[in-house]
Amino acid sequence: MDIGALLLLLALLVLIFLYLAAPMQQLRGQRSQAISTEEHELSSLLAERDRLLNALQELDFDHVLGKIPAEDYPVQRAELLQHGADVLRQIDAHRGLSNQPEAEDRVEAAIAARRADAAVQSESAETLDDDDLESLIASRRSDRKEKSGGFCPHCGKPILRSDRFCPNCGKSIK
Repeated sequence: MDIGALLLLLALLVLIFLYLAAPMQQLRGQRSQAISTEEHELSSLLAERDRLLNALQELDFDHVLGKIPAEDYPVQRAELLQHGADVLRQIDAHRGLSNQPEAEDRVEAAIAARRADAAVQSESAETLDDDDLESLIASRRSDRKEKSGGFCPHCGKPILRSDRFCPNCGKSIK
């Protein structure tokens, strides 16, 4: 090869490298843009709001189950509602919203929406009558009996009928 061909090949390789490196440089530039402190604070406030909504829902559920004494429930619920209202006010201040419904009302509305979702889920589970439920149980039991092959004679772990070797100890079953 003569020197002109080598220089042409080298120039072509440099161009290919630059073409392939350009998207990586753009990604590096995007990553280097720091998230502003306002965006970070708003994100943490939104996470705190979600945490408080979950805590209120769990508190209500625990009260219904009787895990929380009746005299402690209103105090704990009021504290969580107050903290949630403060967080919502801070979120509104970050977003620059005004003339919105009171923060406590918004917390209550969010909790009511989650309760409605939970009620719909539990209602769909309760629509099965006893006969339908028994037939579902019987079909699952028959499916499991067809798959079950008993226990390994060497280690005692459960095996399937299709197993030729124990999945636990590896010894031959037949």
